[in-house]
Amino acid sequence: MEDDRSFLSRAIQIAGAGIAEGGGPFGAVIAMDGKILSEAVNRVVLNSDPTAHAEVVAIREAATLLGNHDLKDCTLYCSCEPCPMCLGAIYWAGITKVVYACDRNDAAAAGFSDRDIYNEINLEPSSRRIRFEKLDLPEGKEVFRKWDQHEKKIPY
Repeated sequence: MEDDRSFLSRAIQIAGAGIAEGGGPFGAVIAMDGKILSEAVNRVVLNSDPTAHAEVVAIREAATLLGNHDLKDCTLYCSCEPCPMCLGAIYWAGITKVVYACDRNDAAAAGFSDRDIYNEINLEPSSRRIRFEKLDLPEGKEVFRKWDQHEKKIPY
């Protein structure tokens, strides 16, 4: 529990430092076995990259450091509850514990509302406000058939 408080405090501290650098007010730390593997701040504006949320940047750095996409033994500490994109990345990375300080309502009060995204996720693609079109091309399913038969595939 003390590590949780310490690592979460570090995530909040670097979130504040990120603001001073011109980034958003979000920080993330990934730890394993009581040691920090990676830490990151929101770099969306700094990198001109809408996916450069602190959590995603920290996940990328930790996976690179470990040489593995599976972060099941890691804990993510973040200054705010992860958004839907980051939540997806957390699940894909296999992280099994997330500790955060503020929630989505705190983020919305600061101008970072992701309520529309949460609402859109449950809709059928044809009902979303962004236009989604599905074209059935035979070669699309062929790629999955090749993957299914690939002898050296690494499931994730």
